[in-house]
Amino acid sequence: MYLLTDKLMNAIALGPLLISTPRLYALGVALMLLVSSRYLLGLSAQQHTRWFNGLLLVWLVGARAVFVILHWESYSEAPLDALKLWQPGFNALGGMVAGLVWTAWALRVRLLAMLGGLAMTVGAASLWLVLVTLAPLGPSFAVASVPDITLEDLDGNPVNLASLDAQGDLLMVNLWATWCPPCLREMPLLEAADQMEGVSVVVVNQGEDLLPIVRYLDEQQLVFRHALRDPRQLLMAEFAAPGLPTTVLFDAQGRTLDVHVGELTRAHLERWLND
Repeated sequence: MYLLTDKLMNAIALGPLLISTPRLYALGVALMLLVSSRYLLGLSAQQHTRWFNGLLLVWLVGARAVFVILHWESYSEAPLDALKLWQPGFNALGGMVAGLVWTAWALRVRLLAMLGGLAMTVGAASLWLVLVTLAPLGPSFAVASVPDITLEDLDGNPVNLASLDAQGDLLMVNLWATWCPPCLREMPLLEAADQMEGVSVVVVNQGEDLLPIVRYLDEQQLVFRHALRDPRQLLMAEFAAPGLPTTVLFDAQGRTLDVHVGELTRAHLERWLND
């Protein structure tokens, strides 16, 4: 367990919880907006609570709706994924526009408060975008290239991880375990990616015995070219991963391109592969 915050790529570990850094920035900005607007807009407590709670709700709905529309191909196969608000996938501009419309309507009878609310909404959205762009809490990659680590496949044969980047493909290394629900939810996406041309996916189980791994893959009829075991969790330490699942993307030369902590979505995976 982490007693203090632990910085890694796109996530922060707060004790046993993993929070993405964009969401952490959003929480901080929302708190600043809550406190400043309470004292600067001149609204009663009831009026302020109604406006602020509504602002958060319409921002989430607007940001999610615009993101889904822009990435509809990724959601068309599973439209209900759009309702999984715990997954990444929000459009900042869509959220801001929705927030401005709500503010203009909710504070329409208080002109000065409405103008102040509009300005503060734009300022909060702009501050969040600056924080996400500058990333003061990251990103930072624990490894610059594919680690030279030898693991074992499900038949017990040694496999050197660094040798797999010699195939000239994009290489995705996913750390997972059978007790991790987000890991299991993203497995079908990873299997589909592994079947694409120019992409190699390595799923590396962390710390489990062979039997539960094989049982799960067989029951779900999942087939990967590279399914490995890491009994001593060497890659967890090498990647400085704060939790599971963690997925690292390497280019054809074995250099680190990106790291994602938490469940991969179809939209995020397609962005990785298309970029």
